[in-house]
Amino acid sequence: MVARRAFLVLGLAAMALSAVSLAACGSKEPKPSAPNTLTVAATAIPHAEVLEFIKPKLAAEGLNLEIKVFNDYVQPNTQVAEKRIDVNYFQTLPYLQDFNREKGTNLVTITGVHVEPIGAYSSKWKSIAEVPNGATVAIPNDASTEARSLLLLARNGVITLKNASNLSTLKDITGNPKNLKFKELEAPALPRVLSQVDLAVINTNYALDAKLNPSKDALIAEDKTSPYVNYLVGRPDNKDDPRVKKLAAALTSPDVKAFLEKKYNGAVVPAF
Repeated sequence: MVARRAFLVLGLAAMALSAVSLAACGSKEPKPSAPNTLTVAATAIPHAEVLEFIKPKLAAEGLNLEIKVFNDYVQPNTQVAEKRIDVNYFQTLPYLQDFNREKGTNLVTITGVHVEPIGAYSSKWKSIAEVPNGATVAIPNDASTEARSLLLLARNGVITLKNASNLSTLKDITGNPKNLKFKELEAPALPRVLSQVDLAVINTNYALDAKLNPSKDALIAEDKTSPYVNYLVGRPDNKDDPRVKKLAAALTSPDVKAFLEKKYNGAVVPAF
């Protein structure tokens, strides 16, 4: 009898443990946002700053904006694709297209907000002409930003490219008169290695985060005609969500345009 009772107790304990395990597994499933809440992934500068600026206005309209800040370009897309986050705001169309192609995702642009003219910086040289023969140039290693960096250098006569496009790679360099040596690094790391190289092509958000002023510190930079607009991005299933539309309208409002122009002084340019 005692053995039978012990068996029953052990059986009930196992069932309870199984239920707890199932509940724990279930907690990893993506949960939809509350009806009046929208989660947004963004990099810190300028994207999260812009979102923080419009957050009070959206709250007054009944929409709670939950901003999640990332320091990389992969997780914001991955988590939106997995429905752990509703939308993101940090990337250009060429980067999104490359990500969708490589990862098999189907993220879509919702509205263009601003351009961050990418620039080439140096802590050793004061002009692009001073960069010496054999200099080391650090560029972002993701495909779309690498192409963008090479186009910037080509348009300023530093290198020449075969069929220059947003798909260009180091293999497309046909002219390198200064015999530059290129280092491909993760975009967030570029400001940290600036003192170790002769030139680094840095995304504006990371330049601003490192207290670099693109309009003053960059030796060369894109101008306002750059096609690399930063977009609000979502999924086909939520791009027409009223909450997403409300956010898109706020991001392209006259208030945001004035905010961008005043706060960033040409380093971030409205695209609307």
